[in-house]
Amino acid sequence: MEQEALAGTVIWLTGMPGAGKTTIARAFVARMQTFAIRSTMLDGDALRAGLNADLGFSAEDRMENIRRVAHVAALFGKEGYIAVTATISPHPGHRASARQIIGNESFVEVFVDTPLHVCEMRDPKGLYKRARQGEIEQFTGLDAAYHAPVNPDLTVRTQGVSVDACVQQIIEHLASKGRIESAWRPVQRQLRVPR
Repeated sequence: MEQEALAGTVIWLTGMPGAGKTTIARAFVARMQTFAIRSTMLDGDALRAGLNADLGFSAEDRMENIRRVAHVAALFGKEGYIAVTATISPHPGHRASARQIIGNESFVEVFVDTPLHVCEMRDPKGLYKRARQGEIEQFTGLDAAYHAPVNPDLTVRTQGVSVDACVQQIIEHLASKGRIESAWRPVQRQLRVPR
C-alpha cells in the first residue's frame, strides 16, 4: 500500500547539463518507492520530447517549458506525491516562476552543484562536445549562462560524492523540515567491536 508524503512536495533539481539531476531524481524516487511513498520523476529531457516538443530554446520558450513542468509537478503535489523535477532551469526567474506556480510551502529548490569541468567530463549525451564543435548554439553552461541559485533550500555537491549520499542529503533535508517522516530514513547502525 502506498503512503502519501505528509504533504505533497515538489523537489526542483536545478543544475547545469551533466550535473547529475536525472540520476539523482531516479535514485531518489526508487528510494521513496522502497518505503511505499508515492513519488514520481519529471525529467526535463523527456518532457521536451513529448509535452514540450513544440518549444525551442529561445528565452520565451525556455520560460514556457518551465511553466508547463511546474504545473504538471504541482498537480502531482496536490495529489500527495513527492514529485522530483530534473530541469536545468538556468535563470532565477524560471525558478521563481516555478515556486510561485507550485506554492512556496510545497516547493524545495535543490541546487545540484557540479563544476563545469566535471559536467563536461561526464557528458552522457555528448552535448558539450557538440556545443564545443559549434553544432549546438546557446548551450547552457557554455555560451548561454547558468545562474546558480543564490539561496536554494539545499545544495547537493556531486563531485566525489556517491548518488546514494546525494539522495540521503535530500531525504535528511525533507525530514528536518517535516515533509516526510523521519522513520522513512534508513536506520544507520554502528557496529561495535567486542572488547
